Amino acid sequence: MIKLHDKGAFLLNGTTLSADGAGVSVEEARKGTMAYGILTSHNTSGNDEQLQIKFDKLTSHDITYVGIIQTARASGLEKFPIPYVLTNCHNSLCAVGGTINEDDHMFGLSAAKKYGGIYVPPMQAVIHQYAREMMAESGKMILGSDSHTRYGALGTMAMGEGGPELVKQLLGRTYDIKRPEVVAVYLTGEVPVGVGPQDVALAIIGAVFKNGYVKNKVMEFVGPGVAKLSADFRIGVDVMTTETTCLSSIWQTDDEVRRFYAVHGREEAYKELKPAAAAYYDGVIELNLSAMKPMIAMPYHPSCVYTIDEVNANTADILHEVEERAKISFGDKVDVNLQSKIRNGRLLVDQGIIAGCAGGGYENICDAADILKGKYIGADAFTLNVYPASMPVYLELMKNGSLATLVEAGAVVKTAFCGPCFGAGDTPANNAFSIRHSTRNFPNREGSKVQNGQISSVALMDARSIAATAANGGRLTSAAEFDGTFTRPTYFFDSKIYANRVYDGWGKADAAEELVLGPNIKDWPKMEALPENMLLKVVSEIHDPVTTTDELIPSGETSSYRSNPLALAEFALSRKDPAYVGEAKKVQAVEKARVEALENGTCPNAAAEALSDVLAQMKSVAADADFANTGIGSTIFAVKPGDGSAREQAASCQKVLGGWANVANEYATKRYRSNLINWGMLPLLIEGEALPFKNGDYIFLPAIRTAVAEAHDTIEAYALVDGCPKAFTMKLGDLTADERQIILDGCLINYYRNH
Repeated sequence: MIKLHDKGAFLLNGTTLSADGAGVSVEEARKGTMAYGILTSHNTSGNDEQLQIKFDKLTSHDITYVGIIQTARASGLEKFPIPYVLTNCHNSLCAVGGTINEDDHMFGLSAAKKYGGIYVPPMQAVIHQYAREMMAESGKMILGSDSHTRYGALGTMAMGEGGPELVKQLLGRTYDIKRPEVVAVYLTGEVPVGVGPQDVALAIIGAVFKNGYVKNKVMEFVGPGVAKLSADFRIGVDVMTTETTCLSSIWQTDDEVRRFYAVHGREEAYKELKPAAAAYYDGVIELNLSAMKPMIAMPYHPSCVYTIDEVNANTADILHEVEERAKISFGDKVDVNLQSKIRNGRLLVDQGIIAGCAGGGYENICDAADILKGKYIGADAFTLNVYPASMPVYLELMKNGSLATLVEAGAVVKTAFCGPCFGAGDTPANNAFSIRHSTRNFPNREGSKVQNGQISSVALMDARSIAATAANGGRLTSAAEFDGTFTRPTYFFDSKIYANRVYDGWGKADAAEELVLGPNIKDWPKMEALPENMLLKVVSEIHDPVTTTDELIPSGETSSYRSNPLALAEFALSRKDPAYVGEAKKVQAVEKARVEALENGTCPNAAAEALSDVLAQMKSVAADADFANTGIGSTIFAVKPGDGSAREQAASCQKVLGGWANVANEYATKRYRSNLINWGMLPLLIEGEALPFKNGDYIFLPAIRTAVAEAHDTIEAYALVDGCPKAFTMKLGDLTADERQIILDGCLINYYRNH
């Protein structure tokens, strides 16, 4: 079904994989990929390997755009230099926090008027569907502040990053990366009936996530199988490439993509993209679409994949495996009892959801309606909710009768909203099992609170198998069992919906407009520059194989506070380590007293008197060290932090609480590491899990400012344990000159203010 090559390969004439370049060298054939051409055309550095990218367009939603605009505003923003879309698909429900969600929306509208942006009102479209319909262009690049910013199926190379990277673009700066490697996803065959895009995506994720095969690389979809897939199908696969940890994606384009643009009234946005006659790829994923089967990603990660047939054949064993994995993440906080869901040898699920940028597409919902036509989900615990991804999609589903079919079957149809993807709606009952065509099934992503003794579990599936399961009363069922006909009604896009509701201020910035600042919208607190020496207290130690951004800063109801840095920081690590905030604040209080003493001309050593024993150990390492030249901050250790969302708050909340570093064996994604850097935090790397320190210990970094400024490869460190400093080393990894300066200045805001 899927084969991973252990070395690179040439693709000849877009059809044939070969170890031989037919006379073309590897170096030259690397330039034959679509990714190479797009990246090169957007590179401003003049250096073919060290890229400085300027994007064509930007996208954000209402969890992220307030912080981005506030940061850019503090750094001198006058108007948006490129089209910037502000959508409202995350903080759309105002059930938590009083007025503050709608206050964010009014801020967004006022910012679009002041700076010349595009504002999409709540419930009109999820961020990525609007971008596909109205923003994507073949051969262009889009940067978004949501991790699922992926429009490669339409020929647009898109990337999801933390907010500070968008700030850089708003201020005319660049996105700086080494030229990424490119991996071909070589498609052959044709998908069987009942197999949908989520099935193909989950199969790929299962093959490449754990081994890091495409980590921080570009996935390029090529081969004869591409032509057998509709645009909607390609989009459904493409959006899930984020879960592989790749940097971005791009697909060859053809008349199917041309038709997509034409239907949306933008045929001029189409451009044929294909590899050169000889293109070299650093890796190859061969995938036979004909061998695909309906898949399921069991809790609690999109890479925990099985075929649905496997789960039905080995239900008890696989559910036991999930329960054992849960113990690693949850310990004894909750009792995950999924085997209680087995009825007469079959897994009986409690909830089905088809939603968001992955599931809410037109074809997915039409096919689900065909499977459910004349069927009923029953009057037991099972429920089915469907969220079309945009109002134009909603309207067409209404016109062709698909929504009526779903409602007749017992489904509830809702408006465009991303809530089911991050825990802001449709939270199942305790110990319930939900199947979702959405993007993620991380712990707590469905909205339960482990810290309160709650747990519910989510598995990812394709809309078609969710519908088949619903038609079978909630018994887990593969859509391959469907013996009917998919009607595949033609899609007609009604542009008047957006023309009548979306505020398009691009090119019409009005400096006289006042920003509407609700009481929850706060500026970022002052942040200090990196001192010469740094004393770090370890205030959390996480040994899970992977730590997600949801565990670093929860999604769901906390989203309402994302425009208030101090209020949001109160939730940092609350699902993983409830003691973290209190411990970090204790360290921060000492640092604040130290800084205040320096500003007042009093003795900083006296201000940090509680650390006199620690100071003696510091001086035994560096005689001139004292609290006049040594900052005090907190840090966490995690094996592999940062999988998942692009949200910058996973890092900024730590910084707001006085964090100065993360220590990790590896960073799960580039975007999380970039967020650390942009908030002035040291992205430290240490080898092995046998650590020289433990939670509660201090780590002393002498001359850390000099080490960063001079780009030292190795960082000298000392664990201050039992009164005796123990030397060890860490690394910072590759940093650009600008990234080093951002860390030296203390954060991106300071960097722009200083330079």
